[in-house]
Amino acid sequence: MTFAQHPSLSGRRVFVTGGASGIGAEIVSAFAEQGSSVGFVDIDETGGRALAERLTGEGRSVRFEPCDLRDIDALRRAFAALAEAVGPAEVLVNNAARDDRHGWEDVTPDYYDERIQTNLRHMFFATQAVAPGMIAAGKGAIVNLGSNSWWEGSGGMPVYTTAKAAVHGMTRSFARDLGKHRIRVNTVVPGWIMTERQKTLWATPEALDKHLQRQCLPDLIEPVYVARMVLFLCSDDAAMCTAGNYMVEAGSI
Repeated sequence: MTFAQHPSLSGRRVFVTGGASGIGAEIVSAFAEQGSSVGFVDIDETGGRALAERLTGEGRSVRFEPCDLRDIDALRRAFAALAEAVGPAEVLVNNAARDDRHGWEDVTPDYYDERIQTNLRHMFFATQAVAPGMIAAGKGAIVNLGSNSWWEGSGGMPVYTTAKAAVHGMTRSFARDLGKHRIRVNTVVPGWIMTERQKTLWATPEALDKHLQRQCLPDLIEPVYVARMVLFLCSDDAAMCTAGNYMVEAGSI
């Protein structure tokens, strides 16, 4: 495949959550290859440092801060450290999440709260942390990662799908509140993306065959395609795109 280069992303300061592996690592790498200055956070310190070292070794501008995003004070400290290192964020990608399977009958209040913390709450406070700098600059782009799972009516992870459905309401509210400052807020909606985690835990031949029958396109979706949509929405090419849902699911609704 031959992908686009976005000149407007060169030198742009980008913060990414959950950037150490999977879709997040692909997003970090894609922005770095565009010439952006990328800061990312993740609970996986080993993976995060390895990715940052690889990309900086290739001459890219990348900074990693370890962070458990369930701890909002830690999130704020990590973002402050990134801002000190690379400057205030001009782009925020709220990617971090975990689609752990669980049965509705087994969910306790503590488990429910922890899943919301993991999959939704940090997106709000990450946006709150970067918005003042974007307002001062008079522009910005925020992308929240949703999920096609709830659009499809998937079962087996009801707290995850609850959180991901809420992302869309949050996106549209922030798009309205921040739009007057020329800050754009969108949701990217991945389908079943073939990360290493998915391949290891759930992508059995039977599951893949069943899923492909639901897609319009006959190919499995690699993380790079989610990253390319994120790049577009954060570039000047998408200057009039906000409050929207951008599907990367091969037509699997």
